[in-house]
Amino acid sequence: MEREGGCACGATRYKLTADPMIVHCCHCRDCQRLTGSAFVVNLWIERHLVEADPAGLTSAAVPGGSGKPHEIFRCAACGTAMWSKYHRAPGDTVMLRAGTLDQPDSVQPDVHIFTRSKLSWVTLPAGARMFDAYYRMAEVWRPERLDRWRRNLAGER
Repeated sequence: MEREGGCACGATRYKLTADPMIVHCCHCRDCQRLTGSAFVVNLWIERHLVEADPAGLTSAAVPGGSGKPHEIFRCAACGTAMWSKYHRAPGDTVMLRAGTLDQPDSVQPDVHIFTRSKLSWVTLPAGARMFDAYYRMAEVWRPERLDRWRRNLAGER
């Protein structure tokens, strides 16, 4: 399914040419602080499947919870955070912010992660897959999505 999105001012637009490998709802303290919200919903997708003009973006590296850099890419005009590159995550992938989609309700989280720091007033849906911290990818990802991730690691498209 093709999805499009962009920043608040409209200067930066993108198109996804495939579905994400997985959709995370992250409740970690870093995501809470960086978004100013209770959590962030990220689409984990290969960078080459996000069609965008990188000239309209700026980036800043912040320390991640792993100790490795977390680079946030923002619209240069309005500052909307569009996606992140977690340098702990191998391969050429990004975590695209679901809230920047034109139709953010077209995705829903596959998993809720770092729920150990979930705010007490946030109620997760019945039956939601949730993890206190992270999870084992081979136990959670669908086989075809795990295969995409492995191909990305190998530098294949």
